[in-house]
Amino acid sequence: MIADRTSLQRRLDTATGHLETPLAAVDLAAFDDNAAQLAARAAGKPLRVASKSVRCRTLLERVLARPGWQGVMAYTLPEAIWLVREGVTDDVLVAYPTVNRSAIAQLTADEKLADAISIMVDSAAHLDVVDRVTPPGKRPAVRLCMDLDASWKPGPLHVGVRRSPVHSAAQASALARRLVARPGFKLVGLMSYEAQIAGLGDAPPRQALRGKAIQLLQTYSFAEIVRRRGAAVAAVNEHAELEFVNGGGTGSVAATSADPVITEVTAGSGLYGPTLFDSYRNWRPNPAAFFALSVVRHPAPGIATVHGGGWIASGPVEKSRLPQPYLPAGLRFKPDEGAGEVQTPLLGAVADTLRPGDRVWFRHAKAGELCEHVNELQLIDGETASPAPTYRGEGHAFLG
Repeated sequence: MIADRTSLQRRLDTATGHLETPLAAVDLAAFDDNAAQLAARAAGKPLRVASKSVRCRTLLERVLARPGWQGVMAYTLPEAIWLVREGVTDDVLVAYPTVNRSAIAQLTADEKLADAISIMVDSAAHLDVVDRVTPPGKRPAVRLCMDLDASWKPGPLHVGVRRSPVHSAAQASALARRLVARPGFKLVGLMSYEAQIAGLGDAPPRQALRGKAIQLLQTYSFAEIVRRRGAAVAAVNEHAELEFVNGGGTGSVAATSADPVITEVTAGSGLYGPTLFDSYRNWRPNPAAFFALSVVRHPAPGIATVHGGGWIASGPVEKSRLPQPYLPAGLRFKPDEGAGEVQTPLLGAVADTLRPGDRVWFRHAKAGELCEHVNELQLIDGETASPAPTYRGEGHAFLG
């Protein structure tokens, strides 16, 4: 859907030429097309937008206004409360357990918030935290979602991320029994995030054998989680009537939505199309989010240095977490310097064509983390730009 890189660079430069760098921009045409493609891949099941991958209230509202998108998956309880109070949504699932006492106090003091927000639990100890803040009988019922571990454990191996300790259907049943027995709570949902499928590219560049191994791993792992998730949902439904069963992420929308017990799928990174999703076979989002840095000097032939650049993504410390110079094409990092804190030398023949003041556009390795570096995103519509504040720009650093 996206035009060639030269055309894209012209539009970005034209739209933002009056602005100083560093700046970040989102191409609305690409963003909307990604949203539509994700909805199509969900095949009729609603998509819950992962706010950590967007971190801009304007863009959350934009995607929620589109067909196929419904509700937010927040990453902290304070964020969830803010989104409800700002009218962004009345349906928020907090993806991670919370021990934020001030936020719990707000949640339990407001029936509107309690009706709109579901918190994540994988242990009765999480309920103890809530009870210590506001005892049962003095609050509306708190909505709970159980986190089912979606990792694959063939023999002694653990394939996937370390999240919930609840892995088997029997463990899910035992926890559900304890949750529903506790006054002041209501078990309404179950979530399982198959990170080894949704968050792991199966076609890493120049690593064909590794790609084949990942594809095989994902095939076996997905078959296992479908069986186990189905058993866990059936076991939990013996204790509570679940309102939703959530699963997946951008990298597994089509596969996860085909699981018959899934009622909704989560996606977020695919709206921005960061570089980590360039290594997926089945679907690659359009690059939609970028940041621009200015060339400030030429230390030697074939090198152009930009001011800043060290916008490194979270996760394992490896090359895949670096941002990538994208426009103009043909630039690369200097291996012994990489993306620097205050300056970044870039190599390539095209470097000699860049003058001080010219821009280099980068893509971030991940999605929403881009927004922690800027107070606003420039929303690009054709050749015009309009600013939209990020969470940071609205004064919120929910996890920094």
